[in-house]
Amino acid sequence: MASSDNLILIREELNNLMKPYLNIAELIATLESEIKLRTEQITTLKKEPECFNEQVIFKYIDTCSTGKTKDFVRSLGVKSERGSLFSSGDVSKLIKAGADDISPELLAIARKVASLKNKNGNRR
Repeated sequence: MASSDNLILIREELNNLMKPYLNIAELIATLESEIKLRTEQITTLKKEPECFNEQVIFKYIDTCSTGKTKDFVRSLGVKSERGSLFSSGDVSKLIKAGADDISPELLAIARKVASLKNKNGNRR
């Protein structure tokens, strides 16, 4: 289940989606396009993680926090590529750089969450 702060970010993003339109037909087309996008995002978020990196990304999307995601990874005893404790920077790097084993759709959602968080500030 998504955190309340994450839901606030999603709600704000939805409010920002309304674009100017010339007529009802154009508004309907825009809304139908948004419904399709949201349906695809929901389908992506309903999937189970297929690998560890996706598990990390799902945790980030759920918490909207690199710090909480780092704590989650550390609780699993997983070390970073450097062989040291996993850091918030490692989470940020994974979101920015991606990885071959993360679905592009899931990564796009995580990047959008990060973008909204940076735009709107930390909610915690």
